[in-house]
Amino acid sequence: MPQHATPPPSDLSLEEGLEPAAADFYRAVLQVLVAERIPFLVGGAVAHACHTGIRRPTKDLDLFIQRADCARTAQLLQAQGWRTELPYPHWLAKVYRGPAFVDLIFGTGNGLTPVDAAWFRRNRRATLLGVPVRIVNVEDSLLTKAFIMERERYDGGDIAHLLQAHAERFDWPALLERFGPHWRVLLAHLSLFGFIYPGERHRIPGWVLATLVERLAREGQAPSAERALVCDGTLLSRAQYLHDVEHLGYRDGRLAGTGSMTAEDVAIWTAAIATEPRA
Repeated sequence: MPQHATPPPSDLSLEEGLEPAAADFYRAVLQVLVAERIPFLVGGAVAHACHTGIRRPTKDLDLFIQRADCARTAQLLQAQGWRTELPYPHWLAKVYRGPAFVDLIFGTGNGLTPVDAAWFRRNRRATLLGVPVRIVNVEDSLLTKAFIMERERYDGGDIAHLLQAHAERFDWPALLERFGPHWRVLLAHLSLFGFIYPGERHRIPGWVLATLVERLAREGQAPSAERALVCDGTLLSRAQYLHDVEHLGYRDGRLAGTGSMTAEDVAIWTAAIATEPRA
């Protein structure tokens, strides 16, 4: 019988595999945020381990905060003597102590989904490095991964494991609302789940698939003229669809009215392609 998710561990210790200095730094950052009552959620590899039981090494700590709290958070962490920077103003800040760093994330990299009050619902609680924390909920964990389809990184396997672990416990209406007009991306992942786990297709609620397939049929009969020259591939990969927007005359989906990115944000995000290491 397939093994589904078990309750989260009471202690999500990261000491194993971490340099002691990095673990101490992560703990200190968490303690500052808790003491100053900055609302935050732990995501990334820690959240994935909590939701699925799959543990893997992590090079940093991902903390999700609201954009309105970013400046104050940076000031508090700078006051500890740590260096902060805002490399991507549309979604990410960083704090460093030596080579160790923490990502402060206030949205998704494609600009579609800022962290808001809705992220702070249905969150698991755990103890991380001795500090009580809340974990990004399973729906938003899926959302943060759904649009990552770069050549060097594809998070579809993580999504399949989230569904395999929690399909019956998802807040499906909330997830549909989260994806909004980009529901095709959700449908693609749900379809792949049925391919990956053919014996578990029934675990995705029938009404969810029926709703999405009905939308698909309707759109096929009445294509949108206003989006005929839009390439939404840039919402999935910042690199693989540059040819379309730079040479083929397509409008960039990130700038076509559905996200929060500006032309300057896109330029910064694109320039970083050449500087960031490949997996």
